Amino acid sequence: MINDFKHHVNRLRSSGLRPTKQRLTLCKVLFDRKETFHFTIDNLKKRIEKTTKSKISLATVYNTVHAFKNNGYLREISLQGNKTFFDTNSSSHHHFYDQDTGDLIDIKNEDIIVSKLPSAPKGKKIKQIEVTLSLANNNQNQKK
Repeated sequence: MINDFKHHVNRLRSSGLRPTKQRLTLCKVLFDRKETFHFTIDNLKKRIEKTTKSKISLATVYNTVHAFKNNGYLREISLQGNKTFFDTNSSSHHHFYDQDTGDLIDIKNEDIIVSKLPSAPKGKKIKQIEVTLSLANNNQNQKK
């Protein structure tokens, strides 16, 4: 537990943030887990408040998350132009987006094969490929 605390303090400091009690709690919620965590800013704020039974300002959550993103600890994933998720798995990978539940689910890189890419526009190069597959309920009994 002491090593996690030091790791969180270092992560905050390397992101240009002072390690306050609220930010350390935010670190625990984000990074003290085995599985990847996908979240929106609002969902993270609610989770922190539910976990700690105390309030945290939206500005603190927003600024901390964006400092972590800018430092490579989190990835930002924008969907449909208006929904922004963050991902604790900052490596390049793909997702399912469940439109019914609002969940983002990892897809292993080896499960997607991209066989043909368009040429990049003049003066540009392809930096990375991210595939997001949108899901909806398969209601075969609905009338068309």
